[in-house]
Amino acid sequence: MNALKPETRDWLAETGFTVKDEALWFAALTHGSMGEKQDYERLEFLGDRVLGLSIADWLYAQSDAPEGKLAQRLNAIVSREMCATIARGIGLAPHIRISKQASSDGGRDSDNILGDVMEALLGAEFIDNGFVQARGMVHLLWRPALESGAGKAKHPKSALQEWAAGNQRRPPEYELVDRSGPDHAAKFTVRVKVHKVGEAVATAGSKQEAEKQAAREFMEKFG
Repeated sequence: MNALKPETRDWLAETGFTVKDEALWFAALTHGSMGEKQDYERLEFLGDRVLGLSIADWLYAQSDAPEGKLAQRLNAIVSREMCATIARGIGLAPHIRISKQASSDGGRDSDNILGDVMEALLGAEFIDNGFVQARGMVHLLWRPALESGAGKAKHPKSALQEWAAGNQRRPPEYELVDRSGPDHAAKFTVRVKVHKVGEAVATAGSKQEAEKQAAREFMEKFG
């Protein structure tokens, strides 16, 4: 039987989730390394959309900013890194059902896994209790990010692109120079260079995040 541990059920309730169909939440917390029929992937797909619509609705209601600014903030607030930050803030990691091997490889602290499970929990909330309640959970958990102004600053890659154009330089070139670790806890190292200016290197848990950090490093060195 797909029964949640009592401490996990208590944690879900204390966080604000409402558990009715226990098997649904069991799946939401189950990593593929467990080799079970149901894991979090389908619920993560759904939760990603619940999160996106909830945040888009919030931003539209709270601001008269143009579409481009709204999209910039939305992308930052629903990013994998932000989802992982929220997950760490509510103490999600100990409740993930993951194999010993995947856990020893760093899976419990992987931005990818934490972010995916966070979205899967939103998917479970949506199925079990409907969109209004799921949106309420998004507002509750993401409020600090929204109120902190996350996403208002220009994305580092956009800033570097504009800097290069403004200085009559070629567009920045990004190169993946290394990928290490298992799939669920991979590390990506990216180099960015601008012709006749210089280069910067950064490593992160996703190629996109590594590119962003490399662009930020470049701007700090040469901008």
